[in-house]
Amino acid sequence: MERHSCGSTIKTMSNEAFIFIALESGTRLDSYIAEKVPGLSRTKGQELIREGMVKVNERIARASTKLNAGDHVKIHLPVPQDMLLPQDIPVDIIYQDADVIVVNKPAGMTVHPVPGQTGNTLVNALLARIPEFPERDSMRPGIVHRLDKDASGLMVVARNHRAQLDLIGQFKARSVSKSYLVLVRGLLRPSNGVIEAPIGRDTRNRKKMAVVSHGEGRDARTHYHVIRYLGDYTLLEVKPETGRTHQIRVHLSAIGHPVAGDRVYGIKSDSLARMFLHASRLGFKLPSSSEAVEFTSPLPPELERVLEDIC
Repeated sequence: MERHSCGSTIKTMSNEAFIFIALESGTRLDSYIAEKVPGLSRTKGQELIREGMVKVNERIARASTKLNAGDHVKIHLPVPQDMLLPQDIPVDIIYQDADVIVVNKPAGMTVHPVPGQTGNTLVNALLARIPEFPERDSMRPGIVHRLDKDASGLMVVARNHRAQLDLIGQFKARSVSKSYLVLVRGLLRPSNGVIEAPIGRDTRNRKKMAVVSHGEGRDARTHYHVIRYLGDYTLLEVKPETGRTHQIRVHLSAIGHPVAGDRVYGIKSDSLARMFLHASRLGFKLPSSSEAVEFTSPLPPELERVLEDIC
C-alpha cells in the first residue's frame, strides 16, 4: 500500500518512491529527476525511465518528456539492502522541541545516505538520539533542506511527519530565511548585488551544476553583501532566494569569484583545507505554534583561522 505525502518519500512493498511536483515548465524529465534525487546520475535516471520506474501524472513517460508546471513526477528506486541504522556520532544540537531539531553540521559530514555512502551521515547520528523520526524506512527521514557535505552550519530537521510537511511548505513558500558567510577569491564589486541566472546540469560533467540558458535549467537568485575585503579575497554575507543544488557555489563561480576552497567549482590547487561556506543564520516558524524563531552560528575555528591568516 502506498501512502502519499507531499514532498516526502513513500514506501511500497519493493521500492522507495519519491514524489515531486514540478514548479516550472520546460525541463526534460531525465534532467529533472537527476537533480531531484541525491546521488542519481542522469544515466541511471534514464535507465529507470526505460524500465517504467518513473511516471508523470501516473503515466510512463520518455526521458525527453518536457515537464509542465504542476506535473506530478513519481520515481521508484530499489530499497537499499542495508537498513538505515543509528550510529553514535557526535552532533551539535543547538535547539530541539517535540517537532524540530536545529543542528550545527560540521564540514565533511553528508546529510543523509546516498548511493556509495550508507553510513556516517547526519541522519545516522540523529537516529541514535531521536529514534521516532518520521518515515524511518526512508533514507532521509526528517530532512527538509540540503547543506553540501563540505559546507558547515545550521540545518533544521523534522521530528515527526506533521512537522516535516509544515517545514516543507515553508521552504516552498520561500518564507524560511537563510544567510551564509562565504569567502570568495578576488575583490567582488559592487559591494551589494543580486546574481540571477538559471541553474541546471553541466552538459560536460553530469555530476556538476552550471549556469545554463533559459529553458534549460531552473530560475535561481542569489543576494550578496560584502562584509569586508581581505587581501585578494572578499568575505560575503549571501542570501539565496531560491534553493537550487550548489546554487551559491555555481553563481559565485559564474561571475568569476569562486568560493575559496571549492575544488569543484573553484581552483583545484586551492590550499584551503575545506570550502569556506558556512550557514550562519536560519529563521523559520515553529510548526506547533507558528512562532518565528531565528538561530545563529559563528564561524567554526578552522574558518576563523583562515581569516586571521589572510589579514
